[in-house]
Amino acid sequence: MSVMPQRGFSAAEYQARFNNAQRSMSEQQLSAILLTTEHDIHYFTGFHTQFWQSPTRPWFVVLPASGNGPIAVIPEIGVNCMRSGWVEDIRHWSSPHATDDGVSLLVDTLKEVAGSNIDRIGVNLGRETHIRMPMADLTQLKLRLGITTEFVDATALIRQLRMIKSEAEIQKIRYVSQAVSRVFDNLFGFVDVGMRDTDIFRAFKIACLQGGVDDVAYLVGAADQGGYDDIISPPSGAVLREQDVLILDTGCVFDGYYCDFDRNFGFGAVSDAARNAYKVVWEATEAGLQAARPGNTCADLFIAMDSVMSQAGALGESVGRFGHGLGLQLTEPPSHTAWDTTELEVGMVLTLEPGMQFEPGKMMVHEENIVITETGAELLTTRAQPTLPVKD
Repeated sequence: MSVMPQRGFSAAEYQARFNNAQRSMSEQQLSAILLTTEHDIHYFTGFHTQFWQSPTRPWFVVLPASGNGPIAVIPEIGVNCMRSGWVEDIRHWSSPHATDDGVSLLVDTLKEVAGSNIDRIGVNLGRETHIRMPMADLTQLKLRLGITTEFVDATALIRQLRMIKSEAEIQKIRYVSQAVSRVFDNLFGFVDVGMRDTDIFRAFKIACLQGGVDDVAYLVGAADQGGYDDIISPPSGAVLREQDVLILDTGCVFDGYYCDFDRNFGFGAVSDAARNAYKVVWEATEAGLQAARPGNTCADLFIAMDSVMSQAGALGESVGRFGHGLGLQLTEPPSHTAWDTTELEVGMVLTLEPGMQFEPGKMMVHEENIVITETGAELLTTRAQPTLPVKD
């Protein structure tokens, strides 16, 4: 059983993240970067709370181009939680506010850190990002900063920083991946024919929590005769039957970091077509593991996995990609597609997730979690069995 990692990170790690951001900001001539979303703020400050579930209050963190650390501009209710992390400069207001929910304080902060050079402020504008503040407030922010201020897309900058994980980050993902792997290995001990899928989901969540994860933030799955046609739906109350193939796909969390992988299970006399499809996606994952080394690209991973399934007669794929990045979010960039030429680097944590339609209305998906090392891929999950596990 893997040892539970220490929670949080050292001040030195947060300082290194901030310093790396400042170097990139200097190269791109940015006055500051404005962060508004949960995972970006968590990454640079250690601010970790479920209070993000409430849409009522905006939260801001400014990364100045010069200075010793981030500046938090946040509702007063979050001051103590923010103070428990790495950030020392915390500015706050009483929120929600009827007319000015932090905009004036944010304007003053940006003008202070940028001085007369407040012409380029980095914000996330690209794929898989958003700005978490009311559009009306964003418009006011732009107006009050002045017509010479330009909001510049900092997506690539922040993405590159977060994409390369530290050893401390990898330890957390390895821990949660191993904890859930043990639950999957013991699934036949608490799942059987005759159970409703609602009860299967509930039992799985309990087992994961008892196994050491903080939360089962994501759990989807399906079961049907000889295969399934949907991998993202919640349970419906359907009863597990003989000859069903069950898939469970989960994203469990430890200290804010996710695993994300699935496992397939058969019950009774499962069809040969389903057994063969499982073997094909397992072998496609093997091809992905062999291709996952520094210098190759996400497109190389896609091609390696796709070629195995195509040669085996796959009818097609409908998920759009065969894996993605992983970390503070269930899915992060990059994507394993034919068009994503992101180069693999040491420290990237990724999923390999080949999937195919093997009969009309029947699909098979397989997923593992890996980290890129100097010598290739290291599995963070316990590798699935090469043949479909079946409970007779």
